[in-house]
Amino acid sequence: MTSLLSDPAHAPAAPTAPPAGDRTTGASRGFAWLLVITGALGVLASFVITLDKIRLLAEPDFVPSCNLSPVLSCTNVMRSEQASVFGFPNPVLGLVTYAVVVAIGAGVLAGARYRRWFWLGLNLGTLFGVGFCMWLMTQALYEIGALCLWCCLAWAATILMFWYTTAHNLEHGILRAPRAVVSGVAEFRWVVPAVWCASVLLLIATRWWPYWRSLL
Repeated sequence: MTSLLSDPAHAPAAPTAPPAGDRTTGASRGFAWLLVITGALGVLASFVITLDKIRLLAEPDFVPSCNLSPVLSCTNVMRSEQASVFGFPNPVLGLVTYAVVVAIGAGVLAGARYRRWFWLGLNLGTLFGVGFCMWLMTQALYEIGALCLWCCLAWAATILMFWYTTAHNLEHGILRAPRAVVSGVAEFRWVVPAVWCASVLLLIATRWWPYWRSLL
């Protein structure tokens, strides 16, 4: 028995790393909570808009609570063609997709680890979401001429979930990028969403500047 254990030819093989496609990656609790919170905010916004849309269809004179002025007017946004891009109200899509993000965040909090294709899929999904939100923002500002505050909440939540998913994937090597880019993202990860959201606020401010000045 001793000779077998000491003989290199009979020694147990050292464990090997799993193939790249089989490796799994977890995430920090902070990132998991960000997914849960931003996803929940998206669900909330989508739920309220969906309820108001149903009431507006049933009662043409219904006035949603977020109708505060000619500029802050959910009704104008809900009645626009852009509010049903895929043939059904946009918030219905939000109810599903934001709920998925909440589920993913809850899974990570419970210790779940996902393969590379899963994280890339989440990144692609949030990229589509943030692109769609930015298109809706331009439509609201320059075509519809009105803002829905619940929509603004969904835009902000989507910007955060997209950027921090991208940062997570860069830091864990799921997305390939030069080391300097990865280090910069890790050190200043808050800069991009801060500048992004500030830019959206600046566009909103300049679009209706005479109206905002009249409130002062």
